[in-house]
Amino acid sequence: MLDSMVFVITLVVIALAFDFLNGFHDSANSISTVVSTRVLSPRQAVLWAAFFNFAAVFFVGTQVAHTVGKGIIHLNIVDNLVIFSALGGAIIWNITTWYYGLPSSSSHALIGGLIGAAVSKAGISTLVWGGIIKTSLFIVISPAIGMVLGFVFMVASMNLSRRSNMAATDKVFRRLQLFSAAVYSMGHGMNDAQKTMGIITMALFSKGLIGNSFEIPLWVIVSCYTMISLGTMFGGWRIVKTMGTKITKLQPIGGFSAETAAACSIIGATVAGIPVSTTHTITGAIVGVGSTKRLSAVRWGVAGNIIWAWLLTIPISAVISSLLYFAINYFIS
Repeated sequence: MLDSMVFVITLVVIALAFDFLNGFHDSANSISTVVSTRVLSPRQAVLWAAFFNFAAVFFVGTQVAHTVGKGIIHLNIVDNLVIFSALGGAIIWNITTWYYGLPSSSSHALIGGLIGAAVSKAGISTLVWGGIIKTSLFIVISPAIGMVLGFVFMVASMNLSRRSNMAATDKVFRRLQLFSAAVYSMGHGMNDAQKTMGIITMALFSKGLIGNSFEIPLWVIVSCYTMISLGTMFGGWRIVKTMGTKITKLQPIGGFSAETAAACSIIGATVAGIPVSTTHTITGAIVGVGSTKRLSAVRWGVAGNIIWAWLLTIPISAVISSLLYFAINYFIS
């Protein structure tokens, strides 16, 4: 029993490390637009984003955590090795994409890790297809919504400021971008911290440590929001340049439009309990903003490379977690 408890504690620590890495990996998404428009310095931006990552704890429930915790794989096959392998696959993929500066999805890496580990243990019958299909569809839907909203917000912003000179418009939207960056960071915290909550609660539930009801303990909620905020504070600097300047060049009006569009999409998905990729959504919003100038304003080659990283995230992290599961199972048996 003691060994089992020690391993559960280890899993909780690893899950929180993944949560930290999630914030670290995705911090560029939270700060790229506000940094590229020079509204805030990188240091100010990460502190701003980290604060509002944590502030999300007061504004939303745990719908996404329930989807991840019991809506991707059946709970009756969950054990320590399944969770460990799932987290391992997600962490390895996150570190790889961080190293190469690719803004891939920590969320989908975790989903892929769960799928790979669960299938390795009990076959495809253990998968909850409703949750997987819903999550997979939003690989396409979330950036598409972000792109459409980014285009709409940018057009609306330009029309509202058409009678103002450029200097006055820039001044107004630099102030507004502080608000939009805050709301976007809050949305990022809302959706992404809940994924780790789901994993930790899954581990606790599988050992009967929280009773027969799959409810997220308060200490898990606070811990996950704290770790993702700390990860954001330390920042994933390798991705800032890609997100902030390589896809399209942004001005404060564009940064405000992209962040507002992405925030609306992410918060809406969070309320609906859908684990989406904040990376996908903000990238789609940036593309939508850039396309209001002309299609050539978007560097489609860079956007294309990012899309490939999106499409490969779930299958590759699933394969990695599956290999981890078989390797560890072989050695311990």
